[in-house]
Amino acid sequence: MPDQIADPSDLRADCTRCFGLCCVALPFARSADFALDKPAGKPCPNLQGDHRCGIHADLRQKGFTGCTVYDCFGAGQKVSQVTFDGQDWRTGSTEDARRMFDVFPVVRQLHELLWYLTEALGLPAARPVHPELRRALEKTERLTRLTAEELAALDVAAHRQEVNVLLLRTSELARAGVGGKGQGKGKGRRRDRRGADLMGARLRGADLRGVSLRGAYLIAADLTGADLRGADLIGADLRDADLTDADLTGAFFLTQPQVNAARGSTGTRLPASVSRPVHWTAAR
Repeated sequence: MPDQIADPSDLRADCTRCFGLCCVALPFARSADFALDKPAGKPCPNLQGDHRCGIHADLRQKGFTGCTVYDCFGAGQKVSQVTFDGQDWRTGSTEDARRMFDVFPVVRQLHELLWYLTEALGLPAARPVHPELRRALEKTERLTRLTAEELAALDVAAHRQEVNVLLLRTSELARAGVGGKGQGKGKGRRRDRRGADLMGARLRGADLRGVSLRGAYLIAADLTGADLRGADLIGADLRDADLTDADLTGAFFLTQPQVNAARGSTGTRLPASVSRPVHWTAAR
């Protein structure tokens, strides 16, 4: 049995316990993803007084696709309810609001690491590094509970690098026994497509079992019917990638934002850790 892990619900956004931080703290520029420009620290004009989005049901139709592919991994409620003890940025001081907005992106990065570490601890093949993963998870959780001042001063990049070493080892162990034709022993290069430029690539029906696609650029790639079982998809850019009828069963380090950014169908097979986006069905 895999190690028991913390409640995964803590790593899922709960907007009812957040003060709309992603709608205020983060900047965005007018583009295909956003209908207007917004600087960091300024509330989005669609944010209502109760911290809910006024166009949530129509974000894609209104030109805010970028909002539908964002996930804070539970950092919003952590900062709102724990770091700032339930103090609303609207009613606090200007300085408190600024600190809250500065801290939110830091905690978001830490919560994303918690997501990966939690998933890694659930992979039986990674058992040799479970003790180290457990220690990294506990350390990361402790960091999320630092004071606002301590979080603002945290070298989160250094911590990410430390955790990434373990995640790389996890990936190697998890993919060791996976692979299709031509991807067995002696085919390491074919199994490692880290950071590969596969934008618009024609990968229809491709056998990508056990392949490392860490940080690969798969923007608008045709992955129709592709076999991605046991693939490492951490950081892969799946914007507008076509996953129609693709099989991602057992793929790991895949997040909801990545899935939301892609296109798919009712025939797309996904890991249990992510949900089928509503817009996939609506687009068909």
